[in-house]
Amino acid sequence: MSAAAPAPLPPAARRFLAALFPGDASVFSPEETCVFGTDASRRQALPAAVVRPETENQIRELLRFAHAERLPIHCRGRGTNTVGDCVPAPSGIVISTARYADILEISEDDFVAVCRPGVVTGDLQAALAKKRLFYPPDPASVRFSTLGGNAATCAGGMRALKYGVTRDFILGIRAILPGGEVIVTGGRTHKNVAGLDLTRLLVGSEGALAFFSEITVKLLPLPEATATALCAHADADSALAAAGDIFRAGMLPAAMEFVDRTCLEAVTALRPLPWERQAGAQQAGAALLVRLDGSEGALAADLPRLERVLAGRGPLFIQTARGNAEQEALWEVRTTLNQASFRVAPDKLSDDVTVPRGAIRTAVARIQAIAARERLPILVFGHVGDGNLHVNIMHHAAAPDERGRALAAREAILDLTLALGGTLSGEHGVGLSKLPFLDRQIGPGERGLMRRIKAVFDPHGIMNPGKAF
Repeated sequence: MSAAAPAPLPPAARRFLAALFPGDASVFSPEETCVFGTDASRRQALPAAVVRPETENQIRELLRFAHAERLPIHCRGRGTNTVGDCVPAPSGIVISTARYADILEISEDDFVAVCRPGVVTGDLQAALAKKRLFYPPDPASVRFSTLGGNAATCAGGMRALKYGVTRDFILGIRAILPGGEVIVTGGRTHKNVAGLDLTRLLVGSEGALAFFSEITVKLLPLPEATATALCAHADADSALAAAGDIFRAGMLPAAMEFVDRTCLEAVTALRPLPWERQAGAQQAGAALLVRLDGSEGALAADLPRLERVLAGRGPLFIQTARGNAEQEALWEVRTTLNQASFRVAPDKLSDDVTVPRGAIRTAVARIQAIAARERLPILVFGHVGDGNLHVNIMHHAAAPDERGRALAAREAILDLTLALGGTLSGEHGVGLSKLPFLDRQIGPGERGLMRRIKAVFDPHGIMNPGKAF
């Protein structure tokens, strides 16, 4: 998708930004700003300007000016968002948090950390691990995405099954509103029911309400050990049935991931699958990955128990691992999927639909039927334990017929999701790409209420306009 030309920035606005953000802290030419005009959705729009604040006062002054001049503001972390939330459309000023990325405090007594929004989530987790502390949310982009971006979309990840999503671990936010006003929501206590929960309102608001200046997160003790089981099955339904068996056995894994046959075929193009090294191995139709965590003693008992449960569905292959390197080798079946997907086709329509847990077997079977009907490879994988499926419709966008079939498949999958009582997005957000479908899930009364709430925070609609709701 080619980048739209930016709206011209008034000369007075350019002078203001250059003075407030001196040197390379502000950039204006298309050659310098173009990299800030896209995200993982592959949508593009050129910003009118990009600024890189280092102090809260700079952000307050910017939002005061933008509010008065009615200039759109787009907050940006590392651009890993897949629904166009970081794309500056309509054209406006992008606030990059790359230089606003400090871990301000780690409290081993309060079990909290206080961070600027530009901190990479994986870097925070690494710093906490040295103190035997744990921040569980782990989106697939954890090594690159920022805490602010994760908070803006309420990112989930593999460990959401046991621990919850980003919203469950944010205790407080220091936020700057259009006009420059600072508000402080929540705090550093692990319980707080005083007043309306503005923190939970802000988390997941996709940059449409305020700029997050400081984020206070809840921490847990770091689990002593982890273990992984990889289980291959003849078909998707057997793998999904095994996932249900784990719950019925009274076990709650830290993570439980599903990948279908099309995913496995894609990964095979990069590296052999573990069971393919065995003589006479059958072709697998799906695989299940399960991670346990806890004390060494607990895992010594739980891992054999998990193996017994998995064996009950007659899998083609089971392998377990306790060492970090051995576990990561098993998880490559899941973690290499993004790069492997482009071995299937050059273009992708990506969604993260979520259905009730009890409907997941039906959802996967019907999505596979849609793939057969539209004659397209569709990768189905994801966080099966909480019903969150990632659906990648692979195609050649340059072929009009194939692009049309991909769009038809996407629409059918979204309609199927809603018919099963699901949601259009479990963790990626709405952004630009899902906005045309949102009225199928959320009624005009509810969306009107959301817009009125936005108007309280952002009267002139300058914060990430035209997205989310």
